[in-house]
Amino acid sequence: MVKVLIADKMSEKAEKIFIDKGLQVDVITGLDKEELVKIINNYEAIAVRSSTKISEKVLKVAKNLKVIGRAGIGVDNIDIPFATAKGIVVMNTPFGNAITTAEHAIALILALVRNLPEANKSTHEGNWEKSKYIGSEITGKALGVIGCGNIGSIVADRAKGLKMRVLAYDPFLTVERAYNLGIRKVEFEELLSQSDIITLHVPLTEQTKNIINREALSKCRDGVRIINCARGGLINEQDLIEALDSGKVDGAAIDVFDVEPATESVFFGNKKVICTPHLGASTLEAQENVAIQIAEQMSDYILEGAVSNAINMPSISADEAPVLSPFVKLAEHLGSFAGQFMLSDFDQIGIDYVGDISGYNCAPITAAAVSGILSPSLPDINMVSAPAIAREKGIAITETKKEASSAYESYIRIYVMSGKNNFSIGGTVFSDGNPRIVQINGINLESELVKNMLYVTNKDVPGLIGHLGTILGEDNINIASFNLGRNAPLKDAMALIGVDSPISEKVIKNVNKLDSIVSVVSLEFNII
Repeated sequence: MVKVLIADKMSEKAEKIFIDKGLQVDVITGLDKEELVKIINNYEAIAVRSSTKISEKVLKVAKNLKVIGRAGIGVDNIDIPFATAKGIVVMNTPFGNAITTAEHAIALILALVRNLPEANKSTHEGNWEKSKYIGSEITGKALGVIGCGNIGSIVADRAKGLKMRVLAYDPFLTVERAYNLGIRKVEFEELLSQSDIITLHVPLTEQTKNIINREALSKCRDGVRIINCARGGLINEQDLIEALDSGKVDGAAIDVFDVEPATESVFFGNKKVICTPHLGASTLEAQENVAIQIAEQMSDYILEGAVSNAINMPSISADEAPVLSPFVKLAEHLGSFAGQFMLSDFDQIGIDYVGDISGYNCAPITAAAVSGILSPSLPDINMVSAPAIAREKGIAITETKKEASSAYESYIRIYVMSGKNNFSIGGTVFSDGNPRIVQINGINLESELVKNMLYVTNKDVPGLIGHLGTILGEDNINIASFNLGRNAPLKDAMALIGVDSPISEKVIKNVNKLDSIVSVVSLEFNII
């Protein structure tokens, strides 16, 4: 039975969902790193919030872990690159607390401009200091939103309802999307110089770390106000304190800190700063929503292979999983074949989806194909990291979908292209669920895949089959399958031979000595 660890406090409904799905659940919260290292290998899945750190040290010993579920949005407590390298799926719940966090940002804006915390404190102390706490209206003010994704777009919508003018900086925000939201897309420096209030809604990455620093603050309007309900580390805290002390920044509202729990901070005691203890997602509705969502997502992945809201791989719905899984396996094997044949540099990968498969979400299949192609030169790659690595290498990836059927209900063809050499391979999935190669470089054949194979291209001449069999037999290699194809009699031909043991360099040299041989390649596949 699959075992799930719930390592942080979350709604009891999450545990119930796992149990109802037939999974074994342990709820052990408050574990430190060493305690987690001792027990993590007992589990195939772990659900966390922000407290538990899934570090490289933890992941190194997590030999059975298949999925990490983060009940919430931020995943900076999880070493995603290392999890990706180990083939562990990392999921979050990007929508479960979006409204709650957006509302908290709006609440902090209002509290900041109307001096509510200090006025509340003063009034409780028996003072009546109306003139001391004169505030500002937000109507007509410019709100600069850094990051206009799920949460940022909700903040923008709420701010518009309060009659604010909204400027947004987000490299991924399209002009059309900005138009539909009724906001103006701007570059970063324009947002800084034109905003009365700036609110952050981006993840913490190398690109966004300290995005609000001394240089950025110097470009802001005098008297700007800063709101951060996203992640600690987006703001250089010392630089912000200096700007507050100088009067450049009129006030700040901080819900997230560099170090959490924040028992001490440069902001504490500063009357210009409102501090809250990471309350962005802290409503009863949000706490319950994210717990339910992550339990459902993790269960669907464990039991059905469905992937929802994964950080490091394309999504596959529960309905799609039975159809897509065999084609994911096919694409990985076809890609591996191409990668082992095209070991020289290439700069283009193309994938044709023909027939019924063209109507599905093909992103996971493409990721598997690219992973297979790159795996001979990058053994640790997987379908999670492959597309990003291909982009880094300048390899263009294209997909083509054709509804018209071929001889098969669904068919995939992969092209790998360089300036000098091109290679194509096509395949399908038969009714038994196993992948078949049905075409190589335009020549039709039909072959199952086995762990060790020999791929030979040659001129179609009599006697070659016998010579190949003799060479393999002399090296005590047993033939499991022998598949042939040619484009015309006595023209270009090929043989794809499945064997029961690895093929030695001696065999490759002896085959290459045959007069009709054009090329010979030893192939190895990860067949389970």
